[in-house]
Amino acid sequence: MKYYLLFGPPGAGKGTQAKLMVEKYNYHHVSTGDLLRQEIAKGTELGKIAKQLIDNGNFVDDSIVVKMIENEIAQNPHVAGFLFDGFPRTTAQAEILDKMLEKGGDSVEKVISIIISDKLVFERIQHRAHIEGRKDDAAPEIIQTRINTYHKKTEPLIEYYKKQGKYNEINGEGTIEEIFAKIEELL
Repeated sequence: MKYYLLFGPPGAGKGTQAKLMVEKYNYHHVSTGDLLRQEIAKGTELGKIAKQLIDNGNFVDDSIVVKMIENEIAQNPHVAGFLFDGFPRTTAQAEILDKMLEKGGDSVEKVISIIISDKLVFERIQHRAHIEGRKDDAAPEIIQTRINTYHKKTEPLIEYYKKQGKYNEINGEGTIEEIFAKIEELL
């Protein structure tokens, strides 16, 4: 089984690139954001907790996210591989993921980090909020909190995966096709 991580700030195009990778390579796309939005839409207890955290621009607790990831892997045993988008977000989650995969004799194959400027993150999130009606992305202070949280909590993962020799960075400013071509070279 292959496990890839798509990495980058909110609005970097991870979801868009993941769709292209799924179409071409038949991987199972696991977006923690999508999983959380499903729980919120269902009105589950998990969804209520997640909604409150997300509405304030914060990350959802590791224990909740990890449980969702474990369930997703268990429910899809016959796929060619998994493509994680938005997970792990912290070093603690990365360590948990490594231990979880090691149990099955697996590990993360590569980390593909899509890099864009904070200014472009802000513009893309505002645009997405308007187009998709995502109220959790609409307020400028929430967007700034998401950017700050990414820098503080997620960027330390760069060093974590560099030490493992799995970190690969690409410039996420360009056309969807240009960015996908860079990803294909890495795969």
